[in-house]
Amino acid sequence: MSTENNPEQLYNNSVQILTDLIAFKTISGEDNSPLIDYCDNILKKLGASSFRTFDDEKKRVNLFATLKAKNSNNKKPIILSGHTDVVPVSKGWSSDPFTATIKDNKLYGRGSCDMKGFIACTLAYAPIYSKSNLDRDIHFSFTFDEETACQGAPILIEELKKRDIKDGICIIGEPTNMKIIDAHKGCYEYTTYFKGLAGHSSAPHKGVSAVEYASRYVNKLIELREKLKTRAPKDSIFDPPHSTLSIGGVFGGIAHNVIADKCHVNWETRPVLKEDGIFLNQEIDKYANEELLPEMKKIFPNASIKKDIIGEIVGFDRQDKSDACELISSLTGDNSRQVVSFGTEAGLFQEIGISTVVCGPGSIDQAHKIDEFIVLDELKKCLNLLDGIKAESVPN
Repeated sequence: MSTENNPEQLYNNSVQILTDLIAFKTISGEDNSPLIDYCDNILKKLGASSFRTFDDEKKRVNLFATLKAKNSNNKKPIILSGHTDVVPVSKGWSSDPFTATIKDNKLYGRGSCDMKGFIACTLAYAPIYSKSNLDRDIHFSFTFDEETACQGAPILIEELKKRDIKDGICIIGEPTNMKIIDAHKGCYEYTTYFKGLAGHSSAPHKGVSAVEYASRYVNKLIELREKLKTRAPKDSIFDPPHSTLSIGGVFGGIAHNVIADKCHVNWETRPVLKEDGIFLNQEIDKYANEELLPEMKKIFPNASIKKDIIGEIVGFDRQDKSDACELISSLTGDNSRQVVSFGTEAGLFQEIGISTVVCGPGSIDQAHKIDEFIVLDELKKCLNLLDGIKAESVPN
């Protein structure tokens, strides 16, 4: 029986694929190629062409696959985009996090809502796209390491630019309960390393305490955080309206009576405007290089302060006219547009001129939590949306 006219079969397939996807332990930073092979095989059997891009060690992979239009109508191609990585699992789950478990119309498992549910729906629906008389390309974009400051997507975006794929409509299926999200702040993550000189605490003048210099650095960041509040745009759509800054951790020192020779600070900022990120980095770098470092080097010439960029996710900006939002609105009948506090890959696609919207099954309230789940009805809503996209992607 063909799945096209059988919504139940289609839904069952999506649950089966989601079950398979959850079993791949694709925690950020780990090898995700078995999951990518699984997705690629499904799409290749349907006649899709695909290419892969990799991290430096070739163990983490992005997949970009295409079901080509049968006759081109100059309609913008559609990109169905999701990240394949999941956050780590902490103790306390009621069931095995990597075995999908269904209970009370909910499917439990790490990644069920963030965001393998969306990927499963696109793969379950792919056979229907492949049999349809498409008049636009449908792309499937599956990335690695989104959860650790979007490390995979920029590598894919570079390749899209080279292949001149910079027009289109991108739907990022992060869990939004199928609501339209059309903006979020940026998210920039850093680790700053301080290297001083160890010594006995009874002779502080002979050592350079990495911990003390790191503390001054943190104080400066907190001071700059207050300045960010004064820079909030008048008509900011965000809550809070200004760019935020958070100190995630300070790690250093070995004992009460030893001058610490090493310390590092994890910190992040979520800029409303790119300019805030530039301002913040310029100010803190200036402070480190012109005030702290010279003091450290006076005693220990090999002292150092090194700031590592973990990731800089660009913000996703609201646009008055958005082909992506209008397409989703026309299919769901919901014209509301919301903003979120979490970051996504949307800004990266938007930056190269692709009209982008964040809209997908499941609730962000379940993401990253113990006993993560997706309500099964959300998968049905997502399949309905993919059905609507099919109707918009065949000649009328």
